[in-house]
Amino acid sequence: MLESIGSPLLWAVTIAVLVVLLALDFAVTRRPHDVPMREAVGWTVFYLALPAVFGVVVWWAYGGTPAVEFFTGYVVEKSLSVDNLFVFMLLLASFAVPPALAQRVLLYGIVGALVLRGIFIAAGAAVIASGAWAFLLFGAVLLVTAVKVIRDAVRGADHEIDIDKMRAVRLLRRLMPVTSDYHGSKLTVRVAGRRALTPMALVVAAVFMTDVVFAVDSVPAVYGVTEDPYLVFVTNAFALLGLRALYFVLRNVLARLRHLNYGLGLILAFIGVKLVLHWAHGVWDQVPEVPTPLSLGVILVTLATVTVTSMAANRRDSLAPASQSPH
Repeated sequence: MLESIGSPLLWAVTIAVLVVLLALDFAVTRRPHDVPMREAVGWTVFYLALPAVFGVVVWWAYGGTPAVEFFTGYVVEKSLSVDNLFVFMLLLASFAVPPALAQRVLLYGIVGALVLRGIFIAAGAAVIASGAWAFLLFGAVLLVTAVKVIRDAVRGADHEIDIDKMRAVRLLRRLMPVTSDYHGSKLTVRVAGRRALTPMALVVAAVFMTDVVFAVDSVPAVYGVTEDPYLVFVTNAFALLGLRALYFVLRNVLARLRHLNYGLGLILAFIGVKLVLHWAHGVWDQVPEVPTPLSLGVILVTLATVTVTSMAANRRDSLAPASQSPH
């Protein structure tokens, strides 16, 4: 049986707080509006403060080891969630979502992601409980994903979306008619006496489909940091909750993080190797394991490096036209 700090009471309180926060988000987005920077920054700070306070409470109540595991898992999940934002940004553009409706689409995506992560986390816990071979499986999944992410980054083919190839979107179009215009945040409307889908329903379906892909990657990644299902869940929840506001803070910055996928690929590869070593250590004692504090350091250095290199590359490109202009 997996060891966990998550007692039934702690799980109940956590889920209750999560439901309250989601209800608050739905109340905020009930009246569609384009989110100003001041509002987005305020919510982003709030959702960054929550995990910081939670981590301190975990340290005080349960000790340094689960707290470091939580902070490391949170950094991993937050990094991967920024990748979510890239795809959400492309989906919003592809479906021509009005700016006033963007945050409601993002919120639907967050709720879908939380449900899927919960399912994948429970399945992952069951697999891990069945034997150490699960770590080898998770490690292989992450290593394969890392190779794909880095290969796509090298080719410049990352984050390409073809809406017409999405099975969920094609299926919805076959099942029901789709209106040509948005009708606020409504998913369906009645047209000529017949129920029809709005483009909002299609974009939400597309977001849910991308959530499935991200859940397959992110859950094994955080299980590479901690085997505690409760900590895996809360790291995912905290990372996802702030995405709605973070999107509006970073929407003009995301495209400038051109090397982020290289960093994410390296992080996934590192955690994949960590999981394989953990499995091997259970078979051969002489095989070393990667301590969690070292994992946190490697992840932070990698993210800082790709941020700096992205800024340097952007600056170099901005200066190139000036240097090439005739005197």
